[in-house]
Amino acid sequence: MTQVIVLNGGSSSGKSGIVRCLQAVLPDPWLALGTDTLVEAMPASMQTSDGGIAFAPDGGVTVGPEFRALEAAWLEGVAAMARAGARIVVDEVFLGGADSQRRWQKVLGDLRVLWVGVRCDAAVAAGREVARGDRIIGMAASQAEVVHRGVAYDLEVDTAHAESMECARTIAAHVV
Repeated sequence: MTQVIVLNGGSSSGKSGIVRCLQAVLPDPWLALGTDTLVEAMPASMQTSDGGIAFAPDGGVTVGPEFRALEAAWLEGVAAMARAGARIVVDEVFLGGADSQRRWQKVLGDLRVLWVGVRCDAAVAAGREVARGDRIIGMAASQAEVVHRGVAYDLEVDTAHAESMECARTIAAHVV
């Protein structure tokens, strides 16, 4: 039985909408956790320290050692919840591509995971980014492809060509 669904895609690719739809269509309750949840849980000082997380004016994101330490604890915590019986959908942005996936693979090791790539044309994601108004302009375009480099998926969906509910139903059909 699938215990964790990991959705990876760039900013404004449509992951959060898919997560909400998955929670509506999957027969059992699934927790939604993601990188935004982690960043929001961190103290504001993490965004002003060299060791934390920084968002450049062009949308670039850099992280330091303090962020990585908290992220490692977060990953272990998500895996522990899954091992304790919670079903979890992870909304992620693999800024490090394959290296980011390896961090998750290490902690999720023995769990049944469905790896899903959420693709979206950079121009479409950039348009969504502007419409949202809560993101740094340029983040969507800079992340659209880099987050998928070297990442292996069980399934990919494209939100530039399918609505969130359609993507969620496609993903749900692969949950066993």
